[in-house]
Amino acid sequence: MSASPARGPDVLLVNVDSTGGWTVAARELASAFEAAGASVAVAGTGPVPLVRTYALTDLTQAWMARQACRRAVAAHRPAAIVYCSMLAALLWPAPGTIWLDALAAENRPGRHGVWQRVVEKRRVAQAPLVLTMGERSLDSLTTPRPGHVVVVPVPVDASLPAPGASGQRDIDVLAYAGNPEKKRLDFVLATWARVRRPGERLVIAGIDGLAPRTGVEVAGRLPGHEYRALLRRARVFAHAPTREDYGIAPLEALADGCLLATTPAPGPYPARELARALDPRLVDEDLGAAVRAALDDPSPGYAARAAELMAPFSRRAVARTLTADVLPRIVPAWLDR
Repeated sequence: MSASPARGPDVLLVNVDSTGGWTVAARELASAFEAAGASVAVAGTGPVPLVRTYALTDLTQAWMARQACRRAVAAHRPAAIVYCSMLAALLWPAPGTIWLDALAAENRPGRHGVWQRVVEKRRVAQAPLVLTMGERSLDSLTTPRPGHVVVVPVPVDASLPAPGASGQRDIDVLAYAGNPEKKRLDFVLATWARVRRPGERLVIAGIDGLAPRTGVEVAGRLPGHEYRALLRRARVFAHAPTREDYGIAPLEALADGCLLATTPAPGPYPARELARALDPRLVDEDLGAAVRAALDDPSPGYAARAAELMAPFSRRAVARTLTADVLPRIVPAWLDR
């Protein structure tokens, strides 16, 4: 009698490695599934090429995700597939669950999303389950909202200080500029030059080669644990993106006790709503006014209240959602285990 084939992983995550944020998000989701008791395999595209136009970029990356998925399905025979982003699902070789932050209908307007907006409507309708990172992720959907939706944020926990760390908040303002154009680094620097007072300093992380200037220090690109150590030392996190589909950086800042001073950028941007609930003065088109309010008149108990609002984003909370609302719907016989 021949032996029965080994059971493959419960979940295959398919990810486009186009940004550090999505690579981190896929890794965190994999950890949350494992915490929920599922076995997981991850199929990433690896480095993606730079091509002209958003439409061609998305086509190239979606094709790479399709090929990565086909290879992983053949190798692992998973019980379920989860596509990490709408982009990863656009050219899928087989239907699966889609985990998304926003739709092309919102972040690919005009000619930039000429084919993506059409395809994504079909994918949302065909997916057995849609997982959204926030409550507003599907706001731009022009077809009826699917009934099969579960909110599953990227897990974000407070980081742990190294033994012997001082715990002092000796950085006045920290900003992350991994994508300087999207993060509006020039605007942040100009704002800081306008509102800075003598002796105050802004630290810029996530980018190399930026020339230092008065009141500005450059931390550069850092490993995750070193970047989170900076957050634990910062009083204020300044954020002024052109738009924010999710925004891990401001959520990490809130988790580590920073006051979040931000512009009300378009996009689902869940941290914006948390910031408004914590102190509406700190969400302002005038980033300088928000930064000065945070530095000069911080709201009492801000960090403790932020920790409470961040509870649904914790790995433990996300794992509970996956156990109760996701795995029973996508993995056959999950409840019989």
